[in-house]
Parts: sequence; C-alpha cells; structure tokens
Amino acid sequence: MTKSNENTRKIAVLTSGGDAAGMNAAVRAVAKMGLYRGCEVFIVREGWAGLVAGNVNAAPADVRPPPQRAGKYHGNQDVEGEKFAATFGEGELLQEGAGEGLKGRHILKVGWDDVRGWMDIGGTLIGTARCAEFREKEGRETAAFNLISLGIDALVVIGGDGSLTGADRLRGEWPSLLDDLEKSKRISAEQRSKHAHLTITGIVGSIDNDMAMTDITIGAPTALHRISEAVDSIGSTASSHSRAFVVEVMGRHCGWLAVMAGLACGADYIFIPERPPKSEDWESEMCNGLKSHREHGKRKTIVIVAEGALDRQLKPIKPAYVADILTKRLQLDTRVTTLGHVQRGGKPCAYDRLLATLQGVEAVEAVLDATPQTPSYMIGLKENKVKRVSLMDAVKATAGVGDAIEKKDFDQALQLRDPEFLENLEAFDYSTIVGDNKHLPEGQRLRIGIIHVGAPAGGMNAATREAARFCLARGHTPLAIYNGFEGLWAEAGNGVQPLSWLQVDNWSSRGGSELGTNRSLPADDLDSTSKALQNHNIDALLMIGGYEAYTAIQTLKNARTNYPAFQISMAVIPATLSNNVPLTEFSVGSDTALNALVDACDAIKQSAAASRNRVFVVETQGGKCGYLATVGALATGANIVYTPELGMDLGLVQSDVEFLKRRFALDVKGKSDGRFIIRNEKASSVYSTEFLTNMLKEEGKELFDSRAANLGHTLQGGTPSPIDRARACRLAVRCIKFLEDNSTSRQAGAKDESAAVIVIENGQVRLAPVEDVSKVADDKNRRGMDPWWTHLKHLVEVLSGRRTLAGGRHHEERMNK
Repeated sequence: MTKSNENTRKIAVLTSGGDAAGMNAAVRAVAKMGLYRGCEVFIVREGWAGLVAGNVNAAPADVRPPPQRAGKYHGNQDVEGEKFAATFGEGELLQEGAGEGLKGRHILKVGWDDVRGWMDIGGTLIGTARCAEFREKEGRETAAFNLISLGIDALVVIGGDGSLTGADRLRGEWPSLLDDLEKSKRISAEQRSKHAHLTITGIVGSIDNDMAMTDITIGAPTALHRISEAVDSIGSTASSHSRAFVVEVMGRHCGWLAVMAGLACGADYIFIPERPPKSEDWESEMCNGLKSHREHGKRKTIVIVAEGALDRQLKPIKPAYVADILTKRLQLDTRVTTLGHVQRGGKPCAYDRLLATLQGVEAVEAVLDATPQTPSYMIGLKENKVKRVSLMDAVKATAGVGDAIEKKDFDQALQLRDPEFLENLEAFDYSTIVGDNKHLPEGQRLRIGIIHVGAPAGGMNAATREAARFCLARGHTPLAIYNGFEGLWAEAGNGVQPLSWLQVDNWSSRGGSELGTNRSLPADDLDSTSKALQNHNIDALLMIGGYEAYTAIQTLKNARTNYPAFQISMAVIPATLSNNVPLTEFSVGSDTALNALVDACDAIKQSAAASRNRVFVVETQGGKCGYLATVGALATGANIVYTPELGMDLGLVQSDVEFLKRRFALDVKGKSDGRFIIRNEKASSVYSTEFLTNMLKEEGKELFDSRAANLGHTLQGGTPSPIDRARACRLAVRCIKFLEDNSTSRQAGAKDESAAVIVIENGQVRLAPVEDVSKVADDKNRRGMDPWWTHLKHLVEVLSGRRTLAGGRHHEERMNK
C-alpha cells in the first residue's frame, strides 16, 4: 500500500439502519471523491456495530501482498502507475478478497477499484446491523478509540433519522470520550490533541422518505418503483375479475410512498399517518367514495394503506380490516397484498443513483469545509438542488411530525412535510372526486383544450388524466384534441372531443400518447388554428410537449394582436425525454428515458464485463441537448460522455483514447470489467458512433476492443416511471389553476401574463411567462442556455478517474470557450 502523508485527511463511511437502494452508489461517490480530493477513505462494515467491533485479530496491513496490475503501466518504474497509486492508493478489499482475509476486520481502507461496479447493486455491500453497544457510552467510547487508532476524525453516515441522531450524539460527546480514553491511557495526549474534533456528515438513506428538510431520501424512489410495478400488475388482474385489492406499503411514520403510489398508479383511496380520514366513521366515508367509482363504470378498486395508517383516534388501520369492510358492505371480491421487503430490494432506479452520487460528492466537500465550529450537516435535496442543512434541525423537525400525530394535530403534521408532499396529496384527492361538490360557479367554468405537441414522452398520459379529472372536479369541460394541431384543424370536427372521468382511468401507467401527437405547429396554419379555437369555444389551452410546445405557445402569444381567438389563457407542461425546454430543470418524460438508458447500460455493462477488456459506445437520443447523455453517464458510471454543447474534436478523442489505454493497463490482473462511453446522437457529425467504435478497436490493440449500441427510440417507449407520473400530475394541477386564474372572464384588463410555461427553477415550481422563457432560449439548437446539469460532466470525469489519469485540461478549455 502507498504510504499516507501525516496530514492527509482520513474519512470513514458507514451505512446504518434499514438498507436502501442507492446506498452503494453513495459509498462509491464518497470513496472516489474523497480519493480524488487527496483523502484516505475507509469503509466501516456492519454499521455502528462494525465501528464498535473495530479490527479484531487482524493482520498488519503492510504484510499483505499488493494486487498485480496488468499491462505496461504496472510497476514502480512507470510514471502513470505511480501517479495512480499515489493519488488513489490501493485498497484492502481487493488485496484481501471477500474470504478469510476480511475476518475480524471491520474498518478497511479502500482504493479506487474497491468500489467499482457498486452503482447498480441494491442494498448495502458494506453491511448494516443493529448495535445495542453503541447506545451505551462505553460502546461509543470504544468506537471513538477505533477511529482514533486509525487516525480517522471524519465520518460520513448513511442511514435514517435514528442512525443520524446517533452520529450527532457521538460528535457531541467526542471531547468527553477523548478525556476518558486519555485517562485510561488507551490514547496518548498527542492523539488527544490531534483528534480533538470529530466531523460528522449525514446522508439520508430511508425508503419511507420520512426525513424533514429534504424533498427525497436515498432509496425512496426505488421503493416507489417496486410499488408501482406491483400495483400496475395487480391492476390488470383486478380489472379482469372486477376485484378490489388492498395493498399495504411501507411508511410507519410517513405516507409519502402511499401518496406517490396512489397518484402514480391511479388508486381509489389511500390511508396515511399524517392525514386520517375526516370522518370518525371512516368506513362509510371510504365505501361511499368507492361505490361512486363503481357506479361510474370502474371494474377494479385499489386501496393503498401505509403500514402506519391511523384513524382520528390514533387507532391503527389494518389492511385485513379494510378488506373485510369492502367485502361486507360493498360485496366486492377483495384481496390483500402486503408488499413488505420487496420494496427495499432490487437495483436502484436512475433517480436514486443520481441522488446518491451527488449527495456523496457533497458529503466529502462538507467534510473538507468543516471547522470545529461547523454544525453537523445533513445533505438534503430541494427539487434538484443538493444542499447542506443542520443535521439536528432536520432530526428535530422529523420528530415533530410524530409528536404532532400523537397530539392529533394532523394539520401541523402535514405542514411539517415538504410542499411537494402536500401538492401531490391534493392532486390525488382531485383525481378521485366524482360529483359536483367542488364545482366552481357556472360563470367561472371553462372549456379547456388539452393537446399533445411534438414527440411522445412518458408521463404525457398521466398529465392528461390528472388535468381532465381536475377539470371535471371543478366543473370545467376538458376537451381532448386528438392528433395534435392537425386534429384541431380537421374540418370533420372529430379531432376535438370531451373527456370523461372513466375514459382516462387507466392512463397513468400508459406510455406514449393516448391523444396522439406530431410536430405540426400553429405557425403552419394560424388561420385554421384561430378558426378551430372559436368553433369549439375553447376558453383555455393546455399544451403538453417539448420544444415544439414552447414554440407553439410563443407563436400563439405573439399572434394575439391579429387573432383575438388566441387571447385566452394558455400553459405548457414540458414533456420530452431530451429535457431541452428552456428555463425548466426537469421535463416530464426525462426520468422515464433516464431509467430506460440506465437499464440498457446495465445490460451492456454485463456484456462488457463478461467479455472483459471491452469498450461499448452507447448512442442516445436527445437532439442537440446533452442532458440525457450527461446525467445518464453519471447515473450509470460511464467513463466518458460526449454532448453537443461541448462537441468533439481530434484532440479530445485522442485524449480519451489515451485515458482508456491507461485505465485498462492499470486494472488488477483478471479484474477488468469492461467500460463504456455515452455519446449523444448530435455530439458530432464527423466523429460518429461508428467512427468512434472502429477507432477504439484499432487503437485498443491487445488492451481492449470495442462495440457499438444505438438505443434509438427505445428511450421514448415503455411504462412511464412513477416519478414522471407523479410530477406530471402535480404540474397538471398547477397549470389548470393557472388557466382558471388567468382566464379572460376573470382577468379582464389585468397584466397580460396569461401565456406561460410551468418550470422547475432553483428549487421552485412556477408558471413562467413566455417572455421569461424566450430570454434563455437557444432557438438555433433547440435548447436552453446555460443549463444546470453541464457541470455534471466534470463529475463524470472525476468519478471515472479521467481527471487524474488523463487530465482535464482539454475539456476545461472547451467548456471555457
């Protein structure tokens, strides 16, 4: 092993509490970013139990043989080999293997390749366990001794609120623990002085998403995927037999999974801890609602129950009892499905991989920025912004939810949840309303046209379903405009039809576009567009689509002077896998495409690993926007990514080829797993996927060969991800409210901001006037200017090792231009 500098910062990372998909990706990110930043990184096996156990009867690290590197770059005489070893070190996992060498060792130094291949593995590879000893001061004293004996004074803890509370308690007691250790002569005065302060950073890993001050926690998106897959499957058999299913999901103190699954899967009723049924006689309340759904023609009934669901007297609501009520009162053939630990399992979804990676990187930066006066931080997320928040403030706020529930202050419990939770709950409520109790006065009701524009994207149908259901609940008339603007122009008049409540019932989980879509735009025929809007008495227009939808609303807004029919309220929901609509940071459909890319790359990676020493060049869609390629590269652990924003040239390609040569040559003998490159379809007209593949095959010689994989339109199809479904519903409700508030009947003479695109910007959701969007639009390349995700390309290079092995000068020069 390489010798460490005495002043090198030493960071340990552990996982604790229940396992959550994405934990391995977080450990990987902490390890690689720590190594890149010049730290020594240790992993603690079996959570707090491993920290207390330490390294028992372990052989000294310096007697174990180093791994044998392959190729001409191996050996002390090679500059690159020395550079790699000096920067990253050689970890103990690869040296020891997974057998007897690890017995009794719980705190291990890791090197760069120790965490390779961890991105797509569920659970936690370094283990987690309950630890009664750590709850006692004697156990925490032993944990402190084990850290100090290895020179570690920074700890990244990945776990739930209990694990993070324990971490902050360790830090709070640290001075007194050192005093006791010095008095008992287990540590020296010099060690006491050198390690006087412990730095703690927390990353939340919890499938319940029950931590306050962060929108989402590692593992929750993947758990939602598992639930949605199960409920989608249950839905088909429920409809076949006209049955009712009661599905129990996790969520002991938080109803996030139940709310999101209910919204994403089109459930009929949900039970959550934060909001019990309004009536003491909740059984009748539920049955009346479900009966109305059946009377409207539904053949299936889906009720989702969070495991911590309560009534208003804090009495638990259990699935078996709910099923019994449905059977007895509604005479429904009812089944109960408890998903249990299925929700925890499986490989992490794209969102979890990205979330874990970004938070792992930020955790290292928080450690390195910390001072003795800095509070312990928790790494959280607001929309897509990674942020640091006070760990104890977050834990306190989380406990506040439980306290409010205990006091039966359910309004307070809901207010302590993030705004997205409340908006999603409202969207679910409106999606289940049948009747006129929420109708607006007659004069405020609108005829709202709903149209899909551009290419299909996952979540379009979910947005349409929610918009239609919300309209019906409010007394509006939702009008489906079939086949885009061509359907609006159709003289036969069949292209515009009212949508019914039952008609859209199963649309949540359907991919593509049920309304039909194409790339025709109003500018192609403004006269016909104006005439059709008048003929169908359309008072407001909701457009769902990508750059074409933005272009369409801009055209209609600019033509208002000459066409009075365009002086109606209009809104756009960005929906495109390319995520290229200006200003917004997320488009409906981009998460679905990202998951399709991740699944494809996982399969490709298996092929590369099986073949050994192989590079795959994976081509993605995205037009001239590199979002999908860049974020996909970070979520899959790709080594290189090419995007239209930076383009490609000979110098860049040569530098990347040299990096691959060095990287393969530095692999431990027999441990090369293959690698892959992600290339956007428009990254270069000269350096095509075929050209790049052939060149790599030629240059790789005995080190590696190459293959190409073009994913094409597979990224557009398939079942929409639950994140896209829920996001689509949330944005749809916001948009219909905007159309209501800005209709000409209500806002006569008001400032004309009645044409807007709903955007997610700087952690906030807002309806941005078309003029604001136009200011940051690059119409030539059909994308926004200065998108938030461009810096992620740097992280791809850091975490692949390219920044160290081949340098990043060429890339930096291109980015600066």
